[in-house]
Amino acid sequence: MENIDRTLLDKYGRLLSLDFYRGLTMFLLVAEGAGLWYAIVDPYFEGTLLSMIGTQFHHHPWNGLRFWDLVQPFFMFIVGVAMPISFGKRWARGDSWRDTFGHALYRSLVLLTLGLTLHCIYAGELVFELWNVLSQLSFTYLVAFLIMRKSWKFQISFSVGLLVLTELLYRLWSVEGFSQPFTPDHNFGSWMDLILMGKLSGGHWVAVNAIPTAAHTIWGVIAGQLLISGRETGEKIKKLLLAGFGLVVMGYLLDPLTPIIKRIATTSFTIVSGGWCLLALVASFYLFDVKKTRITSARFFAIVGMNPLFIYLFSELGGVDWVYSMVEVFTIGILGWVSMPAAWIGILTSAIVLGLMWYLTYFLYKREIFISI
Repeated sequence: MENIDRTLLDKYGRLLSLDFYRGLTMFLLVAEGAGLWYAIVDPYFEGTLLSMIGTQFHHHPWNGLRFWDLVQPFFMFIVGVAMPISFGKRWARGDSWRDTFGHALYRSLVLLTLGLTLHCIYAGELVFELWNVLSQLSFTYLVAFLIMRKSWKFQISFSVGLLVLTELLYRLWSVEGFSQPFTPDHNFGSWMDLILMGKLSGGHWVAVNAIPTAAHTIWGVIAGQLLISGRETGEKIKKLLLAGFGLVVMGYLLDPLTPIIKRIATTSFTIVSGGWCLLALVASFYLFDVKKTRITSARFFAIVGMNPLFIYLFSELGGVDWVYSMVEVFTIGILGWVSMPAAWIGILTSAIVLGLMWYLTYFLYKREIFISI
């Protein structure tokens, strides 16, 4: 892993495809904070193509898969892909495993703290809740680090073990009231939430999703190790494509037996979403690192991907709402004056806010300010 193929890296030691992938994911999350996905499902657009597209940017209520259900897997997978690059550079310069473990443990604790803090801010009081993506990532990140120097066969076997463990716990759990594996709020995950936090989430989410979705981060590590290896480019692409298509097909075929449910991260959901993660990665890698096409459009999103933690926290801590409230004064005042429908004003307002959020990351990029932990 220490022998990185540096011909793929830019002057900052980064993969353009990875920054694009990460940036696109964060851009979509910021768009949600800016209200864009809610604006395009306004009743005004009901029955239109815009409304149908908008539905794909909202989580499926239970059994099924929409595009928006893939965003969190993308996020956790991308973290895994980046790990061999960042830790590989440190090991190459002589850092010990113990030193890097200390850093990984520190990052994990910071992510957990940030996740807990965000839940307190959302609630307006001190609470202990583990449903936030950062809280989940704190676990998956540490697990992936602990086994990332093992062989790819061991890593895959370990991730499969996590999925089997989850499947068995849901299917075999026999506590009264929580023995229905795929029923909202009556499954093993819900029972664990009551034990850990004394409450259930309003949307049927469960904290133990961190166990099966650790597979996403582990698979990201394996994919990252392959990308930066000295193997032939064609071989890298072939392996990623086969793995991606294989997981997608397997996940959908499992659905009659184990339903695809993002809210409790069932085995079938984890597998099919992992497949889509791999396919999105290989498409980005082929376009931007191999063919080096559409570099300008790639850079547009990559700029966001270079400061993912900053823009995520800025959005979640109310920064986007603050900007929205200022922009809305002018869009409602000016566009309302010319009698533009309120639904379209909402879309334009969100689009302007999203553009300003992008410019904020561009401002940091131009000054080579990259915030990380």
